[in-house]
Amino acid sequence: MASKPDEFDQESDLTRLYNRRFSGDELVDKQVLWTTLCRDFLEKYIATDATVLDLGAGRCEFINAVRAKRKIAVDPNPATRGLADTEVEVLQVSSTDIDALFDNEIDVVFASNFLEHVADKEILMQTLHECHRILRPGGRMIVLMPNIRYLPGRFWDYLDHHVPLTHVSLVEALELAGFEPEVVIPRFLPYTVKDSRLPVKAELVRLYLRMPLVWRVFGKQMFVVARRVW
Repeated sequence: MASKPDEFDQESDLTRLYNRRFSGDELVDKQVLWTTLCRDFLEKYIATDATVLDLGAGRCEFINAVRAKRKIAVDPNPATRGLADTEVEVLQVSSTDIDALFDNEIDVVFASNFLEHVADKEILMQTLHECHRILRPGGRMIVLMPNIRYLPGRFWDYLDHHVPLTHVSLVEALELAGFEPEVVIPRFLPYTVKDSRLPVKAELVRLYLRMPLVWRVFGKQMFVVARRVW
């Protein structure tokens, strides 16, 4: 009988999975996308003196680009540490057990394309409750993720997708965890940089962000901002 993979083997599988997902050109496109998103859209929700925690930081495109007083990256992938800028604190921990030291300390939890990767809805709720715990009262949780309502088949093209949500079910989960939605955009960004037939250019991203009517055509990911209310 084959032995059960140990933790090191599981982490190695995770690293290999993400290393092969995007080509070199697509990684460059993602870098441009995130730098532009932070400067031209996301920073209206994130103060420059904030403590920001990036949940499921991955290659750290967001947390490296965002302007904040303190920046924390959380990801189980051991490769994340080598991809974070020097001022970013990196925690290789579970989303359901982040760090007891962060009780009521975080101003913003940002989760991009992460919640769909947790094992099931029980873990999803545990994760949201953990985010509630570490956020200060009135702190924000910002979620960007696929909206299953607009891509029911393609969602399953990725081996590590487990939890399909719509903007309605995500809001319901956030409310159960003690959050009050402030902004709910059902259709925001395209599903992935792979959807672009042209190289991602900062000026084109800025133009897209200024045209919400276009989001209704190309948007497959939802954007939700919610505040901790109790």
